[in-house]
Amino acid sequence: MTSTTTTPNTTANRPWRGVLVATALPLTDELAVDYDKFAEHCAWLVENGCDGVVPNGSLGEYQVLTAEERARVVETAVAAIGGARVMPGVAAYGSAESRRWAEQARDAGCASVMLLPPNAYRADERSVLAHYAEVAKAGVPIVAYNNPIDTKVDLVPELLAKLHGEGYIHAVKEFSGDVRRAYQLAELAPELDLLIGADDVLLELALAGAKGWVAGYPNALPAASVELYHAAVGGDLATAKKLYEQLHPLLRWDSKVEFVQAIKLSMDIVGRHGGPVRPPRVPLLPEQDAAVRAATEKAVAAGLA
Repeated sequence: MTSTTTTPNTTANRPWRGVLVATALPLTDELAVDYDKFAEHCAWLVENGCDGVVPNGSLGEYQVLTAEERARVVETAVAAIGGARVMPGVAAYGSAESRRWAEQARDAGCASVMLLPPNAYRADERSVLAHYAEVAKAGVPIVAYNNPIDTKVDLVPELLAKLHGEGYIHAVKEFSGDVRRAYQLAELAPELDLLIGADDVLLELALAGAKGWVAGYPNALPAASVELYHAAVGGDLATAKKLYEQLHPLLRWDSKVEFVQAIKLSMDIVGRHGGPVRPPRVPLLPEQDAAVRAATEKAVAAGLA
């Protein structure tokens, strides 16, 4: 499949728009970060129509990186494709640490960052507001990341509207899976950009007015994924529905516990380097491996790789 020609990040002051890939991090057999392969991967994604990358998210295994590795990952991505295209995750247990990561991203040249709410405990609304206020002091635009499944803190539309009203956030990666929220959010905070946060609700959120996609499976199938996204947001439902149906057996893995392993396996199958994962993640079970392998090979046979 040929790449879709697009204008990267249609609005210069909203660099989180478009298809931003939450990058998987290539590791060697010894579980060291392969920075050369990572730089090549970032460039390859952009060459295949993606608008940018989101390193140091969960898919990038940020929780098991050293501080030095985490900083170098950001610097490597910026060197490979330019800071305007890089939106690092800056999640941490403490607000001060998240602020330091936002400052590191800013100093590396990044135009925006992505921030989870406090995730060391089930934070209340006042704590969430204070957390985003602290990180906003770094002076780099923040995209909130709502993942109540993993963090146990739900950024409901009313709270997102407060965060936006205070000037702390400019967009939200929505991973709750509840597509109904898109319409309420548009009513409460019409200037807050909604970004698709889970691959398997892409079509539904695109039709609800999403302005971007923080994506997982484009790590393996970028051109087909970009074509799907642009067809969906552009209203070409015939093209979008066909691609969505073809890709959904893979896209749904983005919402499973084993999403990192699944996406890395698909990368290996299509000729990219996914590689192993760091503990405590473990390899896929044989039946999971077989399911991902079969779905990936079917997508390849359909010309989607």
